[in-house]
Amino acid sequence: MSYEVKLDAFSGPLDLLLHLIHRLEIDIYDIPMAEITQQYIDHIHAMQVLELNEASEYLVMAATLLAIKSRMLLPIHEGEMEDAELEVDGPDPREELVQRLIEYKKYKEAASNLQELETDRSQVFTRPPADLTGLASDEQMALFDLNVNIYDMLGAFQKLMRRKKLKKPLKTTIARQERSVKDQMRSVVDSLRSTGGRASFFELFPYEDKPTLILTFVSLLELMKRQVVIVEQDGNFEDLTVTLQKEEWEDDENIDVTE
Repeated sequence: MSYEVKLDAFSGPLDLLLHLIHRLEIDIYDIPMAEITQQYIDHIHAMQVLELNEASEYLVMAATLLAIKSRMLLPIHEGEMEDAELEVDGPDPREELVQRLIEYKKYKEAASNLQELETDRSQVFTRPPADLTGLASDEQMALFDLNVNIYDMLGAFQKLMRRKKLKKPLKTTIARQERSVKDQMRSVVDSLRSTGGRASFFELFPYEDKPTLILTFVSLLELMKRQVVIVEQDGNFEDLTVTLQKEEWEDDENIDVTE
């Protein structure tokens, strides 16, 4: 059983790099290549496990990061020491990547500003002023201010896969059982009900087989999209917490996942 997943939250490899730099509180002008490369590759592994359509372009950036990391690790022989000291001000292998990140960040912020201007313009010129506060509750509006994004979810899934691999017995026999995304969504909701409507991310994955782990992760993303659950994180590197917001949702067929 395989899944094809398409998520609009992925904007490209540079977007993932900026997310990691912000999350790790790294100076964009002095990137520790070993750490950022490892974090990036961890996310790539999670994307490959989920068989995401966009994974190929991320692999190109992973190869670039590894090449820069390798150039920075090249040893300097004693006979070359004097020449190396004279070239201290030479080009930094990271310089081109830093410039690309700065340019990408600049255009991303410009796009966000233009989108805000478009929103303001539509509110002023395309329709008369209206009070929209009654259309959504405070709880619903709070969902748009969550501090967890798709990259945090991918990071948690990669950590989950590592834990499962460490706990995996030498020999296992798994009886395959076909389940749909909708069935697994209901299973996740039932699990949250049994724990009082709140559970850690890892508690929702008591399975050992890879297809069911992937199916559960995709189901959780769909529940977040439908605002059935919210996912929160108190701080960087802490476990995610899943909270049940409502127990029912519209049972339609528009789920962007195919078995």
